[in-house]
Amino acid sequence: MTHRIRRAAARGFTLIEILIVVVILGILAAIIIPQFTNAADDASISSARTQLQTMRSQIELYRSQQGSYPAANGGGVDWTDLTGADYLRAAPTWPANFREVYNGTTGDLTLTLIAGHSYDINGDGNVDAADTTSVEGW
Repeated sequence: MTHRIRRAAARGFTLIEILIVVVILGILAAIIIPQFTNAADDASISSARTQLQTMRSQIELYRSQQGSYPAANGGGVDWTDLTGADYLRAAPTWPANFREVYNGTTGDLTLTLIAGHSYDINGDGNVDAADTTSVEGW
């Protein structure tokens, strides 16, 4: 009968084994979670850049067909000119922390980062003013 009791107790995990597994999972999580954070930032940057190129194309198409650039509206494009004439379905929704800057005379549309926010856009490992300059140079 004592033989059965020892056998049942030997089937479980010891506290040390469980702690080792928890520590290993913690280390893996510490390595993997920052990778997902960078992926989200990279997706926002890519989305902003793609939308910017599309909007510039539509602004140029509008100018070539209408003879002038769309009007400016508070530093940005008056998107009703483009949506009303069926150049766009809706005004763009820029990713978080991006703001458009538009010159209605030249049709120049750029993006800038909202003050106090930035991404490591130029990939130098620092989040600084050079990243804002990189966005504005797209």
